[in-house]
Amino acid sequence: MVREKNCAIPRGIGDLYKLETLYLGENRLRDAFPLEIFNISTLRTISIEENNFSGTLPSSLGVTSSNLERLLLAKNKFTGIISPTLSNASKLRDLDLAGNKFIGEIPDSLGSLRFLEVLSLSSNNFTLTGDMTFFSSIGNCRYLRNLWLDENPLNGNLSVSIGNLSNSVVSISMSRCGIGGEIPRSLGNLSNLIAINLASNGLTGTIPSSISGLLKLQWISFEDNKIHGPIPSEFCHIPNLAYLILTSNRLSSKVPDCIGSISSMRYLYLNSNNLTSSVPTSLWSLNNLLELDLSMNYLNGSLSSQIGNMKALTKLNLSVNQLSGDIPSTIGALQNLLALSLGHNNLEGLIPESIRNMLLLQYLDLSFNNLSGVIPASLGKLLDLQYLNVSYNKLRGPIPQGGPFKNFTILSFLANEALCGAPWFQPCQTSQHRSRKRILLLVLLPIGSAILALAISLLLIKRLTRKKTTAAAPDLFPKTTYPRVSYHELRRITNGFSVSNSLGSGTFGSVYKGVSANGIIWAIKVFNMQLDGILKTFDTECEVLCRLRHRNLIKVISACSNLDFKALVLEFMPNGSLEKWLHLDHHVLSIMQRLDIMIDVARGLATFY
Repeated sequence: MVREKNCAIPRGIGDLYKLETLYLGENRLRDAFPLEIFNISTLRTISIEENNFSGTLPSSLGVTSSNLERLLLAKNKFTGIISPTLSNASKLRDLDLAGNKFIGEIPDSLGSLRFLEVLSLSSNNFTLTGDMTFFSSIGNCRYLRNLWLDENPLNGNLSVSIGNLSNSVVSISMSRCGIGGEIPRSLGNLSNLIAINLASNGLTGTIPSSISGLLKLQWISFEDNKIHGPIPSEFCHIPNLAYLILTSNRLSSKVPDCIGSISSMRYLYLNSNNLTSSVPTSLWSLNNLLELDLSMNYLNGSLSSQIGNMKALTKLNLSVNQLSGDIPSTIGALQNLLALSLGHNNLEGLIPESIRNMLLLQYLDLSFNNLSGVIPASLGKLLDLQYLNVSYNKLRGPIPQGGPFKNFTILSFLANEALCGAPWFQPCQTSQHRSRKRILLLVLLPIGSAILALAISLLLIKRLTRKKTTAAAPDLFPKTTYPRVSYHELRRITNGFSVSNSLGSGTFGSVYKGVSANGIIWAIKVFNMQLDGILKTFDTECEVLCRLRHRNLIKVISACSNLDFKALVLEFMPNGSLEKWLHLDHHVLSIMQRLDIMIDVARGLATFY
């Protein structure tokens, strides 16, 4: 084993004609890998993963290294194709070429490697033939256990012959491969399969009921596809299922009641679908569940008091649904919870005092509901709380002081009934203030009534004697109100944020055009949640644009914010962007028009400073 850094391998190493094992992994070795090494017929293992080797593999690979059992080249910079002659290395058990820059078709001849156990070709530029005969040929590898092809442009429909793979296969991963078509029923033939990942493809159709044949399955991810129909109850017959990830599909109907019987479940992600009905009561009996995400669906009904049974839960996201009723006080029993998101529902009543027991809580979103009463002062004991949003409710009374509340801004408390006490709101009235106010009211009310009567009399006399009327002066400082808008409404009016509704994209996200229910055209700026620091960027834009009012600054109409989605609803500018008017040939601006634009931009910028 070599631990030298930033150096090349001497070509003379190819003269070690009795060499059997070569381990050079996890160094920063560079330059082209000496092809002479592949001519050492005694070599059984070549392990050079996680370096900076480059170059291509020899066209005779396998012919001169017939004793090779392990070829591990992952995470380098190799290019070129896999030579069909590799099938001559008939003893090969482990082939790992992941994380390189290989191209070309995966040769069907790999099916001749009858002792092959691991085939890892992820993160390259490999392709397959149109009919995907590769899956038929690889079915001859009767000892194959792991098949990993993620992030390659395979670009074809998933072959029925995948069900003909060896029963020894325990793991299949083909995410981000451009695979389409339906999930074949033959997949249920792989009775020893433990993990399958087909995420981020173009799969359509429904989930086949034959999935119930995968009795050893523990991990399944079909997220980010176009799968529709109901969630099959056959999942409930898989006794060891721990990860069920069906995020971002088109699944409909209700969450199966029987899912609550899968006691092995640890991670359940059904968010961003079209699920309806209420959350099944049985779900709350999964007392070993660690993460539950049912957000961005159409679930209704109330939250069960049995929610407190899920004591192992660390993440709970039920946001952007149609849930109603009170938040059960038993929710405080979730003392391992790190993130709780109930925003964008129709929840009402008080914020439970019991939330103070969630001492590990870091993220709390209760925004866009109908919650009333006060913010419990006991929430100040949640010292790990980093994010809080109770905006767009009916809360009143003082904002707690100290603890995590000293770090929150006005964005955590927007659009409530009568919050007070923070620098952004009016001071809270004490009982002494209220007594003085009552006395003043008793004294001044009669006097004020007399003055008002006199003023009305004078006004009537003036109107009768006036010969000309004057227009009322405009209100220079109108009261700002922000209508509530949900994720579902934004998704509907933009046709699912389709390309046809796109107005453009920028550094932090994309902008879409949508027509609101009252016929007003909106520009919806959707932030890219994958970017580092995007939460801070969103908060900053909200704070700045909501505070400022100027005719040369774009008007904010509303905002939509939850754990997985951030958007600003802005005034639509029908004349397009300034860039279009300045740089497209068919738009001609005079010198005076350009000067006016410069002045207006300067005035808008001056408002910021």
